[in-house]
Amino acid sequence: MRTVACLLVLLLGTVFSALADERDGRVSRTLSFDVYLDGKPIGYHRFRIENRDAEKQFVHSEARFDVKFLFFTAFRYRHRSSEHWDGNCLVAIEAETDSNDKQTSVAGKLTEAGFALPADDGTELLPDCVMTFAYWNPDFLQQEKLLNPQTGEYVDVEVSKRPEEPVEIGGLELLATPYDIRAKDVEITVWYSPDDEWLALESPAKGDRILRYELS
Repeated sequence: MRTVACLLVLLLGTVFSALADERDGRVSRTLSFDVYLDGKPIGYHRFRIENRDAEKQFVHSEARFDVKFLFFTAFRYRHRSSEHWDGNCLVAIEAETDSNDKQTSVAGKLTEAGFALPADDGTELLPDCVMTFAYWNPDFLQQEKLLNPQTGEYVDVEVSKRPEEPVEIGGLELLATPYDIRAKDVEITVWYSPDDEWLALESPAKGDRILRYELS
């Protein structure tokens, strides 16, 4: 038990450590997730969260998936996004996604009139305080609408909390709280530690398969 406890401390300390840049006072941390499809590794999704002060955050994420079948790639996914936050309110976003050569981009920023997103027929104005599916910030679970950074849609969201349960991370069994998230084209379960740290994520994929994120 003592060995397991020490390993757990090392694991969580490595993953969640905040690295200070003393030259300009910035503090950043990186969350790195291995991605699996039906238990087989297919790529990664990494998040770098940079705090400029107590309220302002810059979040950069990159995802890369490749699903192989025999000698060719059956599915290819690339995603990059940069988000600027003031507290729990999104200030600006730039995101690009390539899903099997289908490319989409989302760009928006906060204006005096609200959060502005370019649209085919002009500009779509959202409320002046919106959130994305910001899994790294569990406060997003309190929202009734969220901005999808892949499609640019502002969608209704239903969140339900389930009782604590054990979840396996890096070969260790940890106690975590799962939340089920349902929205347009979104069906996700996300797990958080007792300290509200994001541990894992699962979502159904085509062909009755399961996509899973696990801390590296």
